Amino acid sequence: MENKILILDFGSQVTQLIARRVRELNIYCEIHPYNSKKYNFDNFKAVILSGSPHSVRGENPPKVDLSAVKGKKPLLGICYGAQYLAHFYGGEVGSSNTREYGRANLSYINNESPLFKGIDAGSQVWMSHSDTILSLPDNYKCIASTHDVANAAYEIEGEQTYAIQFHPEVYHSVDGTKLLENFLVHIAGVAQEWTPDNFVDATVAEIKEKVGNDKVVLGLSGGVDSTVAAVLLNKAIGENLYCVFVNNGLLRKDEFSSVLKQYEGMGLNVKGVDASQQFYNELKGLSDPEAKRKAIGKVFIDVFDQEANLIEDVKWLAQGTIYPDVIESVSADGGPSATIKSHHNVGGLPDFMKLKIVEPLRMIFKDEVRRAGAAMGIDKNLLGRHPFPGPGLAIRILGDITPEKVAMLQEVDAIFINGLREHGLYDKVWQAGAILLPVQSVGVMGDERTYEKAVALRAVESTDGMTADWVNLPYEFLQKVSNDIINKVKGVNRVVYDISSKPPATIEWE
Repeated sequence: MENKILILDFGSQVTQLIARRVRELNIYCEIHPYNSKKYNFDNFKAVILSGSPHSVRGENPPKVDLSAVKGKKPLLGICYGAQYLAHFYGGEVGSSNTREYGRANLSYINNESPLFKGIDAGSQVWMSHSDTILSLPDNYKCIASTHDVANAAYEIEGEQTYAIQFHPEVYHSVDGTKLLENFLVHIAGVAQEWTPDNFVDATVAEIKEKVGNDKVVLGLSGGVDSTVAAVLLNKAIGENLYCVFVNNGLLRKDEFSSVLKQYEGMGLNVKGVDASQQFYNELKGLSDPEAKRKAIGKVFIDVFDQEANLIEDVKWLAQGTIYPDVIESVSADGGPSATIKSHHNVGGLPDFMKLKIVEPLRMIFKDEVRRAGAAMGIDKNLLGRHPFPGPGLAIRILGDITPEKVAMLQEVDAIFINGLREHGLYDKVWQAGAILLPVQSVGVMGDERTYEKAVALRAVESTDGMTADWVNLPYEFLQKVSNDIINKVKGVNRVVYDISSKPPATIEWE
């Protein structure tokens, strides 16, 4: 791990995307909040400073002592990081007079700078800031500009310090990965040795060291994350792993039985628990999305507490938590970014449960999870399964939850997902599902007027779940699926298709 990269998180919602881009280059990195006591600059070969919702001109801006790294190690500032290295070292940062959000093009690039090797003027980048760098300190040199941003990138003479006002980690910065490769590989000299096999080996070793001979209970969902987590844990501790698959009554049609069947032959110790009624009782009358999520989380804790008490001397609860879960609940490792939504498997356990948490996937993204699973020989059909939210259909039913609504949505969802498979579209979609809307609309069936439910279909393409775009499904397919749903699902008379991207929308409706 002598080639580790440190990413200091100043609170940006996309800090973890920097990590994802770095790992795409087969380079290991860690994210730590700027104010954390858990990192030491000596342990890292290069440092990246993230963006932030804060301003360097604010009353109490996030600050960090860079005396151990600036001028001594390769350093890259991104957005807030670029403003930070200018403002606090003799330059001037002020409020921008022009809108600096969205796509822009680099109108000027200094091709002699190693940061822009192989990148040409005109390259599209993504801006997202309200402050701008008005002037640079004396030994700073501008190396890129856009039409509206004079100091879009700079370097410090005599140092391996670089800074950019745009976000290379975002998909819309078309040469962003190339720029990061230039910094990490060609400037910092980092070896590209981080691979799925290395991750598996390192994680198994870490689990063995952390857990030892203790027993672990794991909540399986049937999805990619919990399955890969289970196989990793099984490689590390074998028979000391106890897997529990809970039917929360909010799964897809026939999923409880089909998931239990798919685990047969994988060498895992799996127990199925039907707790549907417990979840329905806790959810009764709740309509607020956060209230529903927290209620589901509470029952999960209750069920696992019951199951854990049946396992003698169990010490750990394992979860398939991945990076997007963490960053959307709180920022990475507790940094200052804003909460988007809570996740039932993020945030720890109540004191009474007395179980420690092990989360082998907590710091990796969905695509990395799949690659790790492939490296361990997990069936590709299982690894290719669409993500499914932990709270299940509860957050795809807008409003209160009843068994009748769940049954209705299960039928709609089954027609949609099976249709995608039958038409060869399933593997072209990253995630898909149906949403039951809290509205009724007028319709006509035969000679009768109806006043029934409307459902929305959602299908997106993505790689990590942090950004996503809607899939342009063929009209003929949507026509057939809509017709099948209305004809076969009693109580539904209208079907719509969601064409919102993330951002500004999210993948789920709640």
